[in-house]
Amino acid sequence: MAVFTIGPDDGLYYEHRRPSQDDGATFVFFNALTGDTGAWEASIGPALREAGHGTLMWNFRGQKDSPFSSPEVISADGIVDDAIKLIQAETPRRPVYVGLSIGGLFAAQAHLKGVAREGSMPCEGLLFINTLRKFGPRLDWTNRAAHRAALVGGGRLIQDLMLPHLTGPAWQAANSAKFLQDEPYEPLDPDSGPARLLAAGIGADWNVAYEKLAMPTTVLSGLQDHVFYNAGAIAELTKRLPNAEKIDIADIGHLVTMERPAAITRACLALADRLN
Repeated sequence: MAVFTIGPDDGLYYEHRRPSQDDGATFVFFNALTGDTGAWEASIGPALREAGHGTLMWNFRGQKDSPFSSPEVISADGIVDDAIKLIQAETPRRPVYVGLSIGGLFAAQAHLKGVAREGSMPCEGLLFINTLRKFGPRLDWTNRAAHRAALVGGGRLIQDLMLPHLTGPAWQAANSAKFLQDEPYEPLDPDSGPARLLAAGIGADWNVAYEKLAMPTTVLSGLQDHVFYNAGAIAELTKRLPNAEKIDIADIGHLVTMERPAAITRACLALADRLN
């Protein structure tokens, strides 16, 4: 296990494998707040490496195997700064940023903030997976409700409440029996990593300078996402991206890594082809 040191008691678990082909890209994965590297490594990472590309996966402070010294160090800005430090240290070859949900926001911010720093390397491509959204009362309410549900009943309560709205019917039919179990919910410690990460999502800044993201970009949306998907907002924000292609998948929802990981692999490979 490799841990990139941020401070005496702070670090980032990461896995970096360089491209095996001279023209290969390195896909740098940005997790969702409730995810970890396992979402990418189950099938997406191995398939990309088999095609000759590299991968850099990492967990935010507060996620699995990434220690943090105090609750206050976990924030949206802190996640972005950590990403820049890790990428600067690891110097991935031909980096392509891939972000799931709010991870895509952090990826965009890491590029925009990082290119102004000495020694930074701009990413060559971006893949937004159910990322694009406009901040407003509904999104704020949703973020705060998820955090509150975690403090009341932990991850199981969030899953029971939100998975029917975040996934497609095929996944629901195959997996619904695993949920709504007759067991008491267990609240999260408000100072735990998962709780602090959900709180960090509340304070995230969604005002992105999309016009400055000039690299080849793919916007992938699962249309069964009934929490974050807004067709009008996504269309508006996609138009602000100078070099964007759009992929809509009708029968899946928000958690594409769980429902249709092969779709992410295909989107990554197609984006790599655009770089060349």
